[in-house]
Amino acid sequence: MNKEFHAPGRVNLIGEHTDYTGGWVLPMAIPFTTTATLTPMAAGYRFESASFSQAHSLTCADRGAASGNWSDYPVGVLRQLQKRGAVLQPFVLQLSGNVPLGAGLSSSASVEIATAMALLAHAKMRMSVPEIATMCRAAENDFVGSPCGIMDQFVVVAAIKGHALMLNTATLDFQHLPMNTGELAECRVVVANSMLRHSISTGDYGLRRQEVEAGQAELKKMFPNLLNLGGADIDQLEQARASMPQASYQRCRHIITENARVLAARDAMLAGNAALLGNVMTQSHASQRDDFQCSTPEIDFLVETANGIEGCFGARLTGGGFGGCTVNLVHKSAVESFQRSLKSAYLERFSIDSELYVCEAVDGAMRRSELVSENLPVSA
Repeated sequence: MNKEFHAPGRVNLIGEHTDYTGGWVLPMAIPFTTTATLTPMAAGYRFESASFSQAHSLTCADRGAASGNWSDYPVGVLRQLQKRGAVLQPFVLQLSGNVPLGAGLSSSASVEIATAMALLAHAKMRMSVPEIATMCRAAENDFVGSPCGIMDQFVVVAAIKGHALMLNTATLDFQHLPMNTGELAECRVVVANSMLRHSISTGDYGLRRQEVEAGQAELKKMFPNLLNLGGADIDQLEQARASMPQASYQRCRHIITENARVLAARDAMLAGNAALLGNVMTQSHASQRDDFQCSTPEIDFLVETANGIEGCFGARLTGGGFGGCTVNLVHKSAVESFQRSLKSAYLERFSIDSELYVCEAVDGAMRRSELVSENLPVSA
């Protein structure tokens, strides 16, 4: 009998480019879904996608290199399971879903986690949340060749309805933060898709990461007890500034100040303070634009325009940059007028018909699976 496994997309409320340097992130799962349907078959493994016409087949003994297409994401998860001793009988895995591709809403992590849940059930294996997330990140890093951090995979598997997830990417300790306290109960998260395709596997994202790691290395030379950039402060960065390129200094300054903004966002959420959360989000965008330099004119326009529309508390680039989406905190009474105004202004300025999504926080894949983990708390 065919069995379906589901994994959501995600939007990052704040904490951009902090997850690969041991920092803090604060994403939430959103109601877009990847569905993996697994069916046993006589021989080999076959991967099919409703979004791509080309299927991918391989023998059970195949340990070859990546193909350079969509199938690398699920095949990478298969490879990681095999490295961990899984014995998987032949199957066909069919993938479908509605997570927007190239929007920075974690379509890749959604595919990886849905695949992992299906293959774990097929192999009759159980894993904890951190194990699943770590395995899927390794699939993307090592097989696909995309230098992502662990945020996307972690929240896609571990999120719970009505909450954002605050994650310490150095320790993998996490906390579910309620989205419905105080003024936040009267707010909605609106995601605006610039329609500029975002990718972290090629281009400037990789260069930015190299610049970050170069700066981190100089900091660790000067402060040997420093484990990673996530534990650094501005005073330390200033002391090490002369030893690193200006670009590395700016990238590191963004990450250090972004970690502080995540902590401020947590406090704002626990207090139900929508104005404070929105202000911190807007500050985050300015830092991404000026210090990390991962924004675009289109994204900047969306953020600036959003902040000028009545009922919007704050806006920022989300999902890594160089295209993709903005995330906006909007009073529920203004959501419809906000969407109309932002969409109209963007169309007039760039002749691009954007897509806007009103997103609630939904359950991650673990909550939708039989593979219940004792490591997944049910409340903040």
